[in-house]
Amino acid sequence: MSRRLTHEDAVDGIWGGSVLACGGGGWVSHGEVMAEAATNAGTPVLASVDELPDEALVVTVTAIGAPGAAGWEIQPRDYVNALQLVMDRCQAPVVAVLTAQNGASTTINGWIQSATLGVKVLDAAGDVRAHPTGKLGGMGLTDRPGYTTVQAVAGGNRKAHGELRLVAEGTIVTTSNVLRDVSVRVGGFIAAARNPVEAAWVKKHGAIGAISYALNLGRAMRAADGSGARAVIDAACNVTEGTIIAEGPARITRPMRTHGGFDHGAFTVDGLELRYLNEYMTADRGDARVATYPDVITTMSMKTGRPATISEIREGDELAVFHVHRRHLPLSSSTRDRIALAEVEEIMGVELIKPVEA
Repeated sequence: MSRRLTHEDAVDGIWGGSVLACGGGGWVSHGEVMAEAATNAGTPVLASVDELPDEALVVTVTAIGAPGAAGWEIQPRDYVNALQLVMDRCQAPVVAVLTAQNGASTTINGWIQSATLGVKVLDAAGDVRAHPTGKLGGMGLTDRPGYTTVQAVAGGNRKAHGELRLVAEGTIVTTSNVLRDVSVRVGGFIAAARNPVEAAWVKKHGAIGAISYALNLGRAMRAADGSGARAVIDAACNVTEGTIIAEGPARITRPMRTHGGFDHGAFTVDGLELRYLNEYMTADRGDARVATYPDVITTMSMKTGRPATISEIREGDELAVFHVHRRHLPLSSSTRDRIALAEVEEIMGVELIKPVEA
């Protein structure tokens, strides 16, 4: 059943989303700004996929770019403007939106659009965890014969570049690549709306219940916060059936570099190598793969118990590496999208398809 989303829900979403951010997934501070803006602007409404008729139109809302970029600027109204651009080009009313992924700020994606434009926030996501490319949140649409998408972006660093609004229509692969290039030119990150699709497709291919998953996780962690860092981490493990696969100081082996709209790099924790492309994609101990996307792989601060984002980690930081195997997660079709996975394999030089299909 539909229910109103409150500011308290938003805080839970930021906490839980931070774990599912897998080292990226936006920023806590941006999530807090969006939570305030959404709940002050009106009343966001969360709806289950079962409440929508199959033919109802749903749009994915997100942001595009590299979390480590220094010059980005997204204002709350940019998310609304991007969605409006897509709605203006749809042949039928847009009834609901869903976030492309969970994350520190991305779990709140769609809330301000719901409060201001009247669409519902769907309890689903393109991916239950954060990921580096739009194709990985595309719910398998790259394999849908004849599908043509509409993608729009709005925002940009006003001081350095000026505000930009842009609409692209075409295949998911081409439009996604073009808009990532645009994100680089406007400061590194930009608000986006994309992929109008029938609710029936979301019901079959989306990560169903992904928002409730994040809210429940955040609520449990917040309840444990007064008992110390270890209690917070234990709460996250209990709710998700997750485990700690390494603990110790961070050793940076490949310093972060931002290139092509992505953050690239790697570091180790107690001999476990974590490689990332915006978000953690693999965890290897020597030649053995311990975890791989779409597993949840997250670094947790041993001081606070809260997730430590990739861009904030410094040499020697004491971390716990948190892991949830994909069998415990609500997965979307895009997590098995060979086109999307092959692109990340090429960029990172790692193997993803075989481990996912194993």
